[in-house]
Amino acid sequence: MEASASTPERILLRLDWEVIRRLDGQLQGDYRSLFWGYGIDFADLREYQPEDDSRYIDWNVTARMDTPYIRQYVEDREITAWFLLDLSPSMDFGSTTSLKRTVLVDFVTTMARILTRHGNRVGAVFYGRRIERTIPARGGRAQVLRLVNDLLKQPCLPQAPFTKLTTLVEGGLNAIKRRSLIFVVSDFISEPGWERPLKLINQHHDLIAVRIWHPSEFELPDIGPIIMEDSETGEQLYVDTHDPRLRARFRQAAQRREAALVETFKRAGVDAFMLSTEEDLVRAIVRFARQRQQRRR
Repeated sequence: MEASASTPERILLRLDWEVIRRLDGQLQGDYRSLFWGYGIDFADLREYQPEDDSRYIDWNVTARMDTPYIRQYVEDREITAWFLLDLSPSMDFGSTTSLKRTVLVDFVTTMARILTRHGNRVGAVFYGRRIERTIPARGGRAQVLRLVNDLLKQPCLPQAPFTKLTTLVEGGLNAIKRRSLIFVVSDFISEPGWERPLKLINQHHDLIAVRIWHPSEFELPDIGPIIMEDSETGEQLYVDTHDPRLRARFRQAAQRREAALVETFKRAGVDAFMLSTEEDLVRAIVRFARQRQQRRR
C-alpha cells in the first residue's frame, strides 16, 4: 500500500498540512459537532422532555415511576476514544492509488491527532483473522505515531475465512469499560451476527460506524472479459463485463446490500459515516460533522 512507503512521521506531517489544517479552517477548530456525546458521567435523573435525546431514557426508573425519566450527565474534560479496526483481506481492495486500507490509515491518523492534541487519549483494537492487537488508550503525539507505526506493520493477509466482525465488535464491548467515543472502521463485508453487539456497544458508548468503500464495489466497469477474485476466500469467477445485463445485476445486488446495511445502522441507532476511497478526506469529515450537528438539534 502507498502509506507503507512512508514513515509514521511523514504520514503525520502530510496529514497535518493537507487535512488537519484545512479542517481547522472549515470547522473553526470546533470539533464538538463530531465528538458530542463522549466522556460524560452520570449526574442526576429528571422527567423526559420532548426535545431530549431518547437514548438517555432510564427504562428501569421509567417503569417504576410510570412516566419517562432520562439520565443527566456532566461532561468530562477528557475524551477516551477507541478505534476498532477491520484489517481483513477485503480492506486491501482498491486501485493502486486508493486502497481501502490506505484510507483507513489516513482517517485514523487524522482523528487520533485531532483528539490527542487537545489532551485526550486514544486506543485501538486490530482485527485480521482474529483480534490481532490491542493498543491501550494513551495521549500525546507519540501515541499517534505508535498507532500509525503498528498499522503500517500489520501485514496484508492472504485469503482467509470470511470476516467475522462480531469478533471485533464483541472484543471492543468486552475491553472498553469506561464510556468512550468509539469508531468502528470497516467495509462491513462480513458474516452476519455483528448487528446485535454493535447495538449493545452503542447503548454504552458514543459510537460512529465508519464504512469505507470503493466505487467499483457498486459499479462494475465495462472492461471486457476478466477473472474476478474474492479477496476474502480467493474464489475466482470468469465474467464478461461487456454484458450490460451482468453489470445491471451487479449494480442491483450492490444497491440491495447497501440498503440492508443502512437499515441495520438505523435499527441500531448508530451514526454511520460513509467514506469513499475517491472522496477528499476533509470534505468527507466536514460533511459528516454537519450531518451530526443537524441530528443533534
